[in-house]
Amino acid sequence: MNFYSQERIGIFIDGANLYSAARALGFDIDYKNLLQLFAKQGRLVRAFYYTALIEDQEYSPIRPLVDWLDYNGYTIVTKPLKEYVDSTGRRKVKGNMDIELAIDVLEMADHLDHVVLFSGDGDFRRLIEAIQRKGVRATVVSTIRSQPPMIADELRRQADIFVELQELAPMISRHVNRGDAQTQHSNASAA
Repeated sequence: MNFYSQERIGIFIDGANLYSAARALGFDIDYKNLLQLFAKQGRLVRAFYYTALIEDQEYSPIRPLVDWLDYNGYTIVTKPLKEYVDSTGRRKVKGNMDIELAIDVLEMADHLDHVVLFSGDGDFRRLIEAIQRKGVRATVVSTIRSQPPMIADELRRQADIFVELQELAPMISRHVNRGDAQTQHSNASAA
């Protein structure tokens, strides 16, 4: 990664997009390690995490993650997931956070030297171009190694730096997954 030690850094995570990319690559993100990794690169000003949540549901699988992030150094931006019926009569859900993320990046741009965007969504190309005109460097983190690639080519080309998510995996993945824990438990029982 190409950072300068005195750079003011802002992290902006498209939660659904990062989750999909990491899952396609076969690992889970350790958000504490992710925060620590970028805090070592410069002066971390703020880390934002964007996700839509299902309202009126007693338990949401993402709620524990959102709560943990909120208490551990992330600024959480959420909105309710919208349900609708499409033209074929199928029930669909929609929870796009692009506008919220774009507005926050533009508002923070005057206070940052380097924006790190965790998303592969091509809609963010113009956003990256806009902050670059303000003198802010932009790193985009996503993957071209999944099938299909999770990053739009136009976003990758616009970024000052593209970081392949798979290359960050050794530094930001959870080291013990269920399979490993089960293997460790089996080995301990055999001893």
